[in-house]
Amino acid sequence: MRYDNDRELVRSLEDVVLLKDRFDLPVTCAAAAAVEDYMAAIDLLLSAWPGAEVLLDRALAADPEFALAHIARARLLQLQARMPEAKAAAGRARWLADRITARERRHINAIALSIDGAHALKYPRDALPLSLALGVFGLLGFSGRRDHHEAQLALLEELAPHWDNDWWFLGYLGWAYIETGEVARGTPLVERSLAANPRNAHAAHQRVHGYFESGDAAGGAGFVENWLQGYERAGQLHCHLSWHLALFELARGNSERARAIYLGNIRPSVAQAAPMLVLADSASFLWRWRFYGAVPSLDQEWAEVAAHAPRHFPQASLAFADLHAALAEAATGDDDGLQFRIAGLQRLARDGRLPPGEAALALCSGAAALGRGDNAEAARILESTLTDLPRIGGSHAQREVFEDSLIVAYLRSGQSAKAALLLRARLGRRPAARDDAWLALCSGNRTEG
Repeated sequence: MRYDNDRELVRSLEDVVLLKDRFDLPVTCAAAAAVEDYMAAIDLLLSAWPGAEVLLDRALAADPEFALAHIARARLLQLQARMPEAKAAAGRARWLADRITARERRHINAIALSIDGAHALKYPRDALPLSLALGVFGLLGFSGRRDHHEAQLALLEELAPHWDNDWWFLGYLGWAYIETGEVARGTPLVERSLAANPRNAHAAHQRVHGYFESGDAAGGAGFVENWLQGYERAGQLHCHLSWHLALFELARGNSERARAIYLGNIRPSVAQAAPMLVLADSASFLWRWRFYGAVPSLDQEWAEVAAHAPRHFPQASLAFADLHAALAEAATGDDDGLQFRIAGLQRLARDGRLPPGEAALALCSGAAALGRGDNAEAARILESTLTDLPRIGGSHAQREVFEDSLIVAYLRSGQSAKAALLLRARLGRRPAARDDAWLALCSGNRTEG
């Protein structure tokens, strides 16, 4: 929404009404209907389901000074990478902060400033600010900590007594268990979340990780295919769930089906997700396709990804995006672009503004070496980052592309024993037909390339 004059937002304090949201928290608003639309929009935001923007616009039409609706709209715009609009919406929310409760002011500041860690402990059921810390792209995920999965689980376990059986919280708690290796404990929680809200795209995504971590590619493919039928392409996670489906199909040996999913749902010209997710999903899929030996070649698809990366991430900024931009640059032989990106990461590291530290630089350099066929050098560089890999953020499924790169570098440089050690460790966590095939190459003392 737009306002020609900020004074249009001013109302007398006697018009203010304190209502309650579904988390039983007071909300300052002049219209009960606006609060209903706001809460419906929050549930859509928390479940990555389309439609929140219309509801928030309607809430703000009913009460233009509804501060929490403004900050919720700011968060939605941020997720859509519409940053100028997001900053403007956050500014309106802050401008209204002197006429709302202390909790609402902290809520607004928590979102506008990313998050105030103390807010979650003082207001443990304030979901939208808490959501900023969660997930693999949240503040903990991108903190540069090796133990960000464990830190997220510890936070959620501390808050769990306040949440009972809430569908949104159950999904994240279940996923935290799944990402820390307790798949059997986390999966039932995610399934309860889905049962309570079948349209919760985050829970669908969390359930997919349960299939991945248990090595059930057939079950995962069936689940995603069925769930996506009711999810609009404009949904925040449509591209990423399609990426999981494509990887499940690759794991099952259905390369033609995986290729069709990539072309129809993931590549930059068709995906409607945020730019970073589109970049990560498209680049990591094509990188896997090339090094899994899938046919036909998809090398012609790299040009689109290589154009997307500098358009949205022209210089080093967010390491997770830069790493996937580096894959595109390495795959297309753009050595100048790759060296420019690595130099930018080096500057960020020197200034103390690169949370993953040297790990991000090493992964970019390792990808560059693998892309130009210097397999021994790629193996040397990539193996040095293995223990620091969680620092780049993302999930186990997303980071596995870098483990795969190391395995390929080992195999191609004749280091079968090292490849076998890594493969046996992965197979100890979950079955995987590709890992079995690679391990057979090691046992036969054969190399690729």
